[in-house]
Amino acid sequence: MAEIASKREAIDKYKVHEKDTGSPEVQVALLTGRIISVTEHLKKHKKDFASRRGLLMMVSRRHSLLKFLARMDRSRYKELIRELGLRK
Repeated sequence: MAEIASKREAIDKYKVHEKDTGSPEVQVALLTGRIISVTEHLKKHKKDFASRRGLLMMVSRRHSLLKFLARMDRSRYKELIRELGLRK
């Protein structure tokens, strides 16, 4: 998984057109960065159930966005999961 240093960097890397900030690719990339961050937090704080719930909601949201993208444009979906290293 390529580490995403900042929100701006993720938007610049995954945008579809010049003024894009909300395409599924950008949203999935941003969620992936947040998911990685919360996962690291939960490794230290095992009993933080509020953060665990937030993580599950983010994973669910990312899954929904990926399903939508796969349904709309399979090639964009495959490229995104390859770049983010989400599936094997």
